[in-house]
Amino acid sequence: MNYAFEICANSAESCVAAQEGGANRVELCAAIPEGGTTPSYGEIRMARKLIDIRLHVIIRPRGGDFLYSPVEIETMEEDICMARQAGADGVVFGCLTPEGELDMPAMERLMKAAEGMAVTFHRAFDYVKDPKQVLETLIQLGVDRVLTSGQQPVAIKGAALLADLVKQADGRIVIMPGCGVNESNIAELARLTGASEFHFSARENKESQMKLRNPALSMGGTDMDEYMHPVTTAKRVRNTIQALKSSL
Repeated sequence: MNYAFEICANSAESCVAAQEGGANRVELCAAIPEGGTTPSYGEIRMARKLIDIRLHVIIRPRGGDFLYSPVEIETMEEDICMARQAGADGVVFGCLTPEGELDMPAMERLMKAAEGMAVTFHRAFDYVKDPKQVLETLIQLGVDRVLTSGQQPVAIKGAALLADLVKQADGRIVIMPGCGVNESNIAELARLTGASEFHFSARENKESQMKLRNPALSMGGTDMDEYMHPVTTAKRVRNTIQALKSSL
């Protein structure tokens, strides 16, 4: 089987590390602690300048749920146009109703905006009421792949549903396991699910070079260490890929 590896990258720097480590594609996101939000135009442009592999961009105006207001949908539409102009090969989004079904008007509108680009339906899929029915609708919409943990906190725990989805997809759409995928479990996840694409971050903490520090202040949550910055490393990308290939 030919495997493909997508790295969840939180910066242009992480995109470069992903490419150096052997990844096939990156998903560029901002605000990783919130599950990822749309990165800036500048970040996308820098990533495009620095890497040759495929660049996908998350289109998510905020953290939290996937029930969006009309203004947020319009924002996402504009962000898809922005990502295209900045050189992205694909976009990543998902819109739901209050009942956990696809927001079809929103999805159709965003699919039209993304015409000609690859589209991934992200982990909003893990919040839908009927994943197998939703999968069929995503195929009909023309979505290229689904990023999912199998509706569990981490993909390895969702392996049973992931395997069912891979079988149901039958090559019509890619089922890409993600969340908690790493060196220690990617081979087992591949064996249990039959998936051919995997999504992981391969990040390590990089310590700040700041010498003057004020521990009394915080720009974010109280549980955040603002003198540590997580970045993807080429070594971890390479090790995770090798962990799968060496098991074959």
